[in-house]
Amino acid sequence: MSGVDVHTHLAPLGVPHAGPPGLADPDGLEAHLDAAGLDGAIVTVPPPYYRQELGTDDSVDWAAELNQGLLARLEGRPRLRGLAFLPLHDPAAALRAYQEIRDDPAWLGVVAGAGGRCPSLADKEYAALWHALDTDRRALMLHPAESPDPRLAEFYLANLLGNPVETAVAAAQLVFGNVLARHPEVRVVLVHGGGVVPSVAARWARGAETARPGLPAQDIPVRQAVRRFWVDCLTHDPVVTGTAVEIFGADKILLGSDWPFPMGTSLVEDAPVAGAGTANAAAAFGWTGSAE
Repeated sequence: MSGVDVHTHLAPLGVPHAGPPGLADPDGLEAHLDAAGLDGAIVTVPPPYYRQELGTDDSVDWAAELNQGLLARLEGRPRLRGLAFLPLHDPAAALRAYQEIRDDPAWLGVVAGAGGRCPSLADKEYAALWHALDTDRRALMLHPAESPDPRLAEFYLANLLGNPVETAVAAAQLVFGNVLARHPEVRVVLVHGGGVVPSVAARWARGAETARPGLPAQDIPVRQAVRRFWVDCLTHDPVVTGTAVEIFGADKILLGSDWPFPMGTSLVEDAPVAGAGTANAAAAFGWTGSAE
Protein backbone atom coordinates (compact mmCIF):
# COMPACT_ATOMS: atom_id res chain seq x y z
CA MET A 1 0.00 0.00 0.00
CA SER A 2 1.28 3.46 -0.86
CA GLY A 3 0.24 6.97 -0.05
CA VAL A 4 -0.22 9.27 2.93
CA ASP A 5 -1.41 8.90 6.51
CA VAL A 6 -3.22 12.22 6.90
CA HIS A 7 -3.87 12.01 10.66
CA THR A 8 -0.73 11.89 12.79
CA HIS A 9 0.58 14.02 15.64
CA LEU A 10 3.90 15.29 16.92
CA ALA A 11 4.72 17.76 19.67
CA PRO A 12 6.40 20.99 18.58
CA LEU A 13 10.09 21.14 19.36
CA GLY A 14 10.93 23.26 22.38
CA VAL A 15 7.42 23.20 23.85
CA PRO A 16 6.81 20.99 26.92
CA HIS A 17 4.38 18.17 26.30
CA ALA A 18 2.52 15.45 28.10
CA GLY A 19 1.15 12.42 26.35
CA PRO A 20 2.44 9.38 24.49
CA PRO A 21 6.24 9.28 24.18
CA GLY A 22 5.80 9.05 20.43
CA LEU A 23 4.85 12.72 20.31
CA ALA A 24 8.53 13.58 20.54
CA ASP A 25 9.68 10.78 18.25
CA PRO A 26 9.58 11.57 14.53
CA ASP A 27 11.76 8.50 13.94
CA GLY A 28 8.93 6.45 15.41
CA LEU A 29 6.46 8.08 13.05
CA GLU A 30 8.63 7.24 10.07
CA ALA A 31 8.89 3.66 11.35
CA HIS A 32 5.08 3.57 11.48
CA LEU A 33 5.02 4.64 7.84
CA ASP A 34 7.53 1.97 6.91
CA ALA A 35 5.50 -0.72 8.67
CA ALA A 36 2.36 0.37 6.83
CA GLY A 37 4.12 0.70 3.49
CA LEU A 38 3.21 4.37 3.28
CA ASP A 39 5.15 7.18 1.67
CA GLY A 40 4.41 10.10 3.97
CA ALA A 41 2.44 11.54 6.85
CA ILE A 42 0.60 14.78 7.46
CA VAL A 43 1.41 15.98 10.97
CA THR A 44 -0.40 18.30 13.38
CA VAL A 45 0.02 19.30 16.99
CA PRO A 46 -2.41 17.33 19.20
CA PRO A 47 -5.49 18.87 20.88
CA PRO A 48 -3.93 19.44 24.34
CA TYR A 49 -2.00 22.28 22.69
CA TYR A 50 -5.09 24.09 21.41
CA ARG A 51 -5.61 26.16 24.60
CA GLN A 52 -9.02 27.56 23.77
CA GLU A 53 -9.03 29.59 26.99
CA LEU A 54 -6.50 32.12 25.66
CA GLY A 55 -7.42 35.64 24.55
CA THR A 56 -6.74 37.09 21.14
CA ASP A 57 -3.15 38.32 21.44
CA ASP A 58 -2.01 35.34 23.50
CA SER A 59 -3.65 32.96 21.01
CA VAL A 60 -1.76 34.52 18.11
CA ASP A 61 1.54 34.29 19.99
CA TRP A 62 0.83 30.72 21.06
CA ALA A 63 -0.04 29.64 17.52
CA ALA A 64 3.22 31.13 16.25
CA GLU A 65 5.20 29.25 18.90
CA LEU A 66 3.47 25.97 18.07
CA ASN A 67 3.90 26.39 14.33
CA GLN A 68 7.56 27.33 14.54
CA GLY A 69 8.14 24.40 16.89
CA LEU A 70 6.40 21.94 14.60
CA LEU A 71 8.42 23.05 11.58
CA ALA A 72 11.56 22.60 13.67
CA ARG A 73 10.42 19.08 14.62
CA LEU A 74 9.85 18.19 10.95
CA GLU A 75 13.02 19.80 9.58
CA GLY A 76 15.02 17.50 7.32
CA ARG A 77 12.21 14.93 7.07
CA PRO A 78 10.57 15.30 3.64
CA ARG A 79 8.20 12.39 4.32
CA LEU A 80 6.58 14.42 7.11
CA ARG A 81 4.58 17.54 6.22
CA GLY A 82 2.76 19.79 8.64
CA LEU A 83 -0.50 21.66 8.95
CA ALA A 84 -0.24 25.03 10.67
CA PHE A 85 -2.39 25.49 13.76
CA LEU A 86 -5.08 28.20 13.79
CA PRO A 87 -6.71 29.27 17.09
CA LEU A 88 -10.22 29.00 15.67
CA HIS A 89 -11.90 29.67 19.02
CA ASP A 90 -11.09 33.35 18.42
CA PRO A 91 -11.99 34.53 14.89
CA ALA A 92 -9.67 37.54 14.97
CA ALA A 93 -6.77 35.48 16.29
CA ALA A 94 -7.36 32.75 13.70
CA LEU A 95 -7.23 35.27 10.87
CA ARG A 96 -4.06 36.88 12.20
CA ALA A 97 -2.40 33.48 12.68
CA TYR A 98 -3.36 32.53 9.15
CA GLN A 99 -1.89 35.72 7.72
CA GLU A 100 1.40 34.89 9.44
CA ILE A 101 1.76 31.49 7.71
CA ARG A 102 -0.19 32.21 4.54
CA ASP A 103 2.76 32.52 2.19
CA ASP A 104 4.97 29.82 3.72
CA PRO A 105 5.21 26.85 1.32
CA ALA A 106 6.29 24.55 4.14
CA TRP A 107 2.65 24.07 5.14
CA LEU A 108 0.24 21.77 3.32
CA GLY A 109 -2.73 23.47 4.96
CA VAL A 110 -4.08 24.38 8.37
CA VAL A 111 -5.63 22.59 11.33
CA ALA A 112 -8.02 23.92 13.94
CA GLY A 113 -10.12 22.73 16.83
CA ALA A 114 -13.67 21.63 16.08
CA GLY A 115 -16.30 22.64 18.61
CA GLY A 116 -15.36 23.00 22.24
CA ARG A 117 -15.19 26.69 23.12
CA CYS A 118 -15.52 27.89 19.53
CA PRO A 119 -18.31 30.24 18.55
CA SER A 120 -20.48 29.03 15.69
CA LEU A 121 -18.37 28.71 12.56
CA ALA A 122 -21.29 30.29 10.72
CA ASP A 123 -20.88 33.56 12.63
CA LYS A 124 -20.10 36.62 10.53
CA GLU A 125 -16.90 37.18 12.52
CA TYR A 126 -15.35 34.31 10.55
CA ALA A 127 -16.22 35.79 7.13
CA ALA A 128 -12.74 37.21 6.48
CA LEU A 129 -11.08 33.92 7.40
CA TRP A 130 -13.33 31.86 5.14
CA HIS A 131 -12.71 34.32 2.32
CA ALA A 132 -8.94 34.03 2.76
CA LEU A 133 -9.01 30.23 2.91
CA ASP A 134 -11.26 30.10 -0.14
CA THR A 135 -9.06 32.50 -2.10
CA ASP A 136 -6.02 30.36 -1.34
CA ARG A 137 -7.85 27.05 -2.00
CA ARG A 138 -6.58 25.94 1.40
CA ALA A 139 -7.04 22.59 3.10
CA LEU A 140 -8.50 22.92 6.60
CA MET A 141 -8.49 19.95 8.96
CA LEU A 142 -10.96 20.15 11.83
CA HIS A 143 -9.90 18.06 14.82
CA PRO A 144 -12.06 17.91 17.97
CA ALA A 145 -10.62 20.08 20.68
CA GLU A 146 -12.46 19.47 23.94
CA SER A 147 -15.99 18.86 25.13
CA PRO A 148 -17.39 21.54 27.45
CA ASP A 149 -20.26 19.27 28.58
CA PRO A 150 -19.74 18.37 32.28
CA ARG A 151 -21.89 15.26 31.85
CA LEU A 152 -19.06 13.73 29.83
CA ALA A 153 -16.48 13.98 32.60
CA GLU A 154 -16.92 10.34 33.65
CA PHE A 155 -16.13 7.14 31.74
CA TYR A 156 -13.76 8.95 29.34
CA LEU A 157 -16.89 10.17 27.55
CA ALA A 158 -15.34 13.54 26.69
CA ASN A 159 -13.29 11.55 24.18
CA LEU A 160 -15.47 8.55 23.40
CA LEU A 161 -18.63 10.56 22.82
CA GLY A 162 -17.62 14.21 23.01
CA ASN A 163 -15.02 14.12 20.25
CA PRO A 164 -17.28 12.74 17.51
CA VAL A 165 -20.11 15.04 18.58
CA GLU A 166 -17.91 18.17 18.58
CA THR A 167 -16.80 17.31 15.05
CA ALA A 168 -20.42 17.06 13.97
CA VAL A 169 -21.32 20.38 15.62
CA ALA A 170 -18.62 22.16 13.62
CA ALA A 171 -19.63 20.35 10.43
CA ALA A 172 -23.30 21.26 10.93
CA GLN A 173 -22.43 24.93 11.34
CA LEU A 174 -20.52 24.86 8.06
CA VAL A 175 -23.39 23.11 6.28
CA PHE A 176 -26.41 25.00 7.65
CA GLY A 177 -24.58 28.33 7.69
CA ASN A 178 -23.93 27.95 3.93
CA VAL A 179 -20.20 28.34 4.60
CA LEU A 180 -19.31 25.39 2.39
CA ALA A 181 -21.68 26.47 -0.37
CA ARG A 182 -20.26 29.98 -0.47
CA HIS A 183 -16.60 28.99 -0.19
CA PRO A 184 -16.27 26.08 -2.62
CA GLU A 185 -12.48 26.15 -2.77
CA VAL A 186 -11.92 25.43 0.93
CA ARG A 187 -11.14 21.75 1.36
CA VAL A 188 -12.44 20.74 4.79
CA VAL A 189 -11.17 17.48 6.30
CA LEU A 190 -12.88 15.84 9.28
CA VAL A 191 -11.07 13.24 11.37
CA HIS A 192 -12.41 10.08 13.05
CA GLY A 193 -14.53 9.25 10.02
CA GLY A 194 -16.38 12.53 10.33
CA GLY A 195 -17.48 11.84 13.89
CA VAL A 196 -21.23 11.22 14.08
CA VAL A 197 -21.91 13.04 10.80
CA PRO A 198 -22.51 9.83 8.78
CA SER A 199 -25.23 8.81 11.24
CA VAL A 200 -27.06 12.14 11.25
CA ALA A 201 -26.56 13.51 7.73
CA ALA A 202 -29.91 12.16 6.54
CA ARG A 203 -31.62 13.72 9.55
CA TRP A 204 -30.00 17.05 8.71
CA ALA A 205 -31.29 16.77 5.15
CA ARG A 206 -34.80 15.97 6.37
CA GLY A 207 -34.74 19.00 8.64
CA ALA A 208 -33.86 21.26 5.73
CA GLU A 209 -36.41 19.65 3.43
CA THR A 210 -39.19 20.23 5.97
CA ALA A 211 -38.06 23.78 6.82
CA ARG A 212 -37.55 23.16 10.52
CA PRO A 213 -37.50 26.29 12.72
CA GLY A 214 -34.19 28.12 12.81
CA LEU A 215 -32.86 26.64 9.57
CA PRO A 216 -32.03 29.22 6.89
CA ALA A 217 -32.58 28.52 3.22
CA GLN A 218 -29.82 26.32 1.88
CA ASP A 219 -27.79 27.48 -1.11
CA ILE A 220 -27.15 23.84 -2.03
CA PRO A 221 -28.90 20.68 -0.79
CA VAL A 222 -27.65 19.40 2.55
CA ARG A 223 -26.59 16.04 1.16
CA GLN A 224 -24.53 17.83 -1.49
CA ALA A 225 -22.95 20.07 1.14
CA VAL A 226 -22.01 17.07 3.29
CA ARG A 227 -20.21 15.56 0.32
CA ARG A 228 -17.92 18.58 0.34
CA PHE A 229 -16.10 17.08 3.34
CA TRP A 230 -13.16 14.74 3.22
CA VAL A 231 -12.88 12.30 6.15
CA ASP A 232 -10.29 9.86 7.40
CA CYS A 233 -11.05 6.16 7.82
CA LEU A 234 -10.45 6.00 11.58
CA THR A 235 -13.81 4.57 12.71
CA HIS A 236 -12.65 1.34 14.42
CA ASP A 237 -15.15 -0.70 12.39
CA PRO A 238 -15.25 -1.44 8.65
CA VAL A 239 -19.06 -1.29 8.69
CA VAL A 240 -18.91 2.28 9.99
CA THR A 241 -16.26 3.14 7.43
CA GLY A 242 -18.58 1.73 4.78
CA THR A 243 -21.30 4.10 5.95
CA ALA A 244 -18.85 6.99 5.62
CA VAL A 245 -18.12 5.89 2.06
CA GLU A 246 -21.84 5.98 1.28
CA ILE A 247 -22.41 9.38 2.87
CA PHE A 248 -19.31 11.29 1.76
CA GLY A 249 -18.36 9.37 -1.38
CA ALA A 250 -15.49 6.99 -2.08
CA ASP A 251 -13.41 9.87 -3.42
CA LYS A 252 -13.54 11.64 -0.05
CA ILE A 253 -12.10 8.87 2.15
CA LEU A 254 -8.53 9.28 3.41
CA LEU A 255 -6.12 7.12 5.40
CA GLY A 256 -5.71 8.22 9.00
CA SER A 257 -4.17 6.48 12.02
CA ASP A 258 -4.10 9.11 14.82
CA TRP A 259 -0.52 7.98 15.53
CA PRO A 260 0.78 7.78 18.31
CA PHE A 261 -2.41 7.85 20.40
CA PRO A 262 -3.96 4.66 21.82
CA MET A 263 -7.40 5.59 20.45
CA GLY A 264 -5.91 5.39 16.97
CA THR A 265 -4.41 2.44 15.20
CA SER A 266 -0.73 1.57 15.20
CA LEU A 267 -0.87 0.35 11.63
CA VAL A 268 -2.93 1.55 8.72
CA GLU A 269 -3.73 -1.82 7.23
CA ASP A 270 -5.99 -2.13 4.19
CA ALA A 271 -7.11 0.96 2.33
CA PRO A 272 -10.91 1.25 2.70
CA VAL A 273 -11.27 2.43 -0.91
CA ALA A 274 -8.94 2.57 -3.88
CA GLY A 275 -6.98 5.79 -3.86
CA ALA A 276 -7.59 6.65 -0.20
CA GLY A 277 -3.92 7.29 0.42
CA THR A 278 -3.02 8.54 -3.04
CA ALA A 279 -5.56 10.20 -5.34
CA ASN A 280 -7.86 11.24 -2.50
CA ALA A 281 -4.97 12.64 -0.48
CA ALA A 282 -3.79 14.54 -3.54
CA ALA A 283 -7.26 16.05 -3.99
CA ALA A 284 -7.49 17.10 -0.34
CA PHE A 285 -3.93 18.22 0.35
CA GLY A 286 -2.11 18.30 -2.98
CA TRP A 287 0.44 15.73 -1.79
CA THR A 288 0.91 11.97 -2.01
CA GLY A 289 4.03 11.56 0.09
CA SER A 290 6.61 12.53 -2.49
CA ALA A 291 9.81 13.88 -0.98
CA GLU A 292 9.95 16.56 -3.68
